[in-house]
Amino acid sequence: MLEQTLDDNISENDEEEIFFQDVDTLQKHGINVADIKKLKGAGICTIKGIQMTTKKKLCNIKGFSDAKVEKIKEACLKVVSLGFMTALEVSDKRKHVFKISTGSSEFDKLLAGGIESMSITEVFGEFRTGKTQLSHTLCVTTQIPNSSGYSGGKVMFLDTEHTFRPDRLRPIADRFNLEQNAVLDNVLYARAYTSEHQAELLDFVAAKFHEEAGVFKLLIIDSVMALFRVDFSGRGELADRQQKLAQVLSRLQKISEEYNVAVFITNQMTADPGATLSFQADPKKPIGGNILAHASTTRIYLRKGRGENRIAKIYDSPDLPESEVTFAITNGGVADSKD
Repeated sequence: MLEQTLDDNISENDEEEIFFQDVDTLQKHGINVADIKKLKGAGICTIKGIQMTTKKKLCNIKGFSDAKVEKIKEACLKVVSLGFMTALEVSDKRKHVFKISTGSSEFDKLLAGGIESMSITEVFGEFRTGKTQLSHTLCVTTQIPNSSGYSGGKVMFLDTEHTFRPDRLRPIADRFNLEQNAVLDNVLYARAYTSEHQAELLDFVAAKFHEEAGVFKLLIIDSVMALFRVDFSGRGELADRQQKLAQVLSRLQKISEEYNVAVFITNQMTADPGATLSFQADPKKPIGGNILAHASTTRIYLRKGRGENRIAKIYDSPDLPESEVTFAITNGGVADSKD
């Protein structure tokens, strides 16, 4: 039944279809089918995707010369012009943005409606603060249409810490009166084993979002930094790690804008040795440095409360005031606190 509802809502909401333009349209402008196939093989499936990719990276695609890349870029400009637009035009474009409920009405109020599309929302905190529980709850709430015009959709879950438990979704589905197997069927899962594998999976993500246009609404990465911490060690490899991380985060930003999806990432924390010298109340900070801090649109700090309660605080956001709220972790996922 849930599958049918999702299909109905997606077919009704054909606005998603005009949100991006397929690379196949380049055929009309002199680009051959073989080259278009190579672009898709590299995870570049839209005109905007080509415009978001540097000429250097396009030249790395097998069989692409400088002249061919130049020809493809020129063909793109004939389809979509790159340049300035008025704030009013940007405002109209942002009407496509939707919000996904966290499962807690208080938490949703803190986020002005929920997890936002066309942006990266990062939650960070120590272990047992609710990061993975929030990820599991979002797998279910993403599939529920709401009164503000959001049609519901499928979820892509990229697991780097082996913390995803499909059976955890069952009681959350029961809480929202959804059919368990249908909910699980709408979550596409991948396990990443190295930071390189994590980056490669993003090509598959882009291809899937393109293949099923308007169907997927949320991409979850739990957690974004775990594999980078393992693959790169010591100060000698820090610059290399941060560069690779920047590339992954840049790709995530582009995917969220290109396909109008919400990107939700979790992050770990570390002790800040310099905090004691500056007399900070909390001597811990999220890992990933300034690269991750600037890439995330909204950053939420989670910490433990009493019992099952957790506290969420807006750590950084372009449009939300710094504030905090208490929520609870229940058998049915993230919910409002009873206190």
